[in-house]
Amino acid sequence: MKKLSIVVHTSLQEELADCLRSLKLQSFMFAHIEEHSSQHKQDAFLSARDKVVGYVPKVRADILLDDERAKTLIDELRGRGVSFAGKGVYWVSDVAEVGEL
Repeated sequence: MKKLSIVVHTSLQEELADCLRSLKLQSFMFAHIEEHSSQHKQDAFLSARDKVVGYVPKVRADILLDDERAKTLIDELRGRGVSFAGKGVYWVSDVAEVGEL
């Protein structure tokens, strides 16, 4: 099992959610995060507000996937021509155990 994490600016959450829903995923989760970086001054996607407050509001989507689906999902996202292309980051992690409490 794998966990795909995608991070985009908060303003793109609705579009990301719509895109993930259209891919018929079982479930996905959003967490609101704040990015602090010395690279912000060079980021063309930042709003004036982001530059003033000193952090960037972002959202992280976490998706649990079987190994095969994890390999294809990023390509499917890229193939949809979404407006957050080039405006986010992702990573895939191994999941050692999944269960319910």
